[in-house]
Amino acid sequence: MQIIRRNFGLKLLSLVLAIVGWAYFRYANNPVIAARFDQQLSVPIAAINVPVGYEARFTEKEAVVAVSPQRGQPAVKPDEIKAVLDLSRVVAPLAPDTVMTVPVTIAPSSVVVQSLSPASVVVTVEKVEQKTFTLVVHYSGQAPNVVVRNAVTLSPGTAVIHGPAGALAQVTAVRVDVPIPANASQLDEMVRPRPVNSLGGEVQGLQVSPDLIRVQARFTNGTGTKS
Repeated sequence: MQIIRRNFGLKLLSLVLAIVGWAYFRYANNPVIAARFDQQLSVPIAAINVPVGYEARFTEKEAVVAVSPQRGQPAVKPDEIKAVLDLSRVVAPLAPDTVMTVPVTIAPSSVVVQSLSPASVVVTVEKVEQKTFTLVVHYSGQAPNVVVRNAVTLSPGTAVIHGPAGALAQVTAVRVDVPIPANASQLDEMVRPRPVNSLGGEVQGLQVSPDLIRVQARFTNGTGTKS
């Protein structure tokens, strides 16, 4: 009896932990039994049935959903369900920057949803437009007249900007940034064109085609003084 009573608390705790561990490995790997418990999943939110020629923008990118799989079925995998914003009831034409609250729907409908967050999302629907810009070269680097450009060629010389009308209206130029080298040299590189606003900041949310421009430039030594 002394042996049993000695460290009785620790022995009892060890027994309980052993039973819990056995139960976990016995039942957690059984998909039929495990599926009886609610699952909490994080799934990406996507907009569907967006009117042709329009784009849907929203800040919430993921939904957290608790689901109860059907009895006797294996656990639901995250890639088996979708969180969607159905815009099939939206009829074009729309006013600029149309804002609406759209409920989040979980598909397929056979999944039993216990909770969902967010339940709805604020969506901005905006018309998509495009515009062609002549590319502008922006030089950066050395002081004027230390190294000067002798010739520069852009291929192609224009770019097409595609995106929401509101963002497109902010674009005043499409710029190709060319660094001026420290010494006379030749440049032949592929450079990404950037749509910029009147302050020179890049306008986000737009697609530029082509996404790379070939820049060929020749630089020569200058006088070393400002003119």
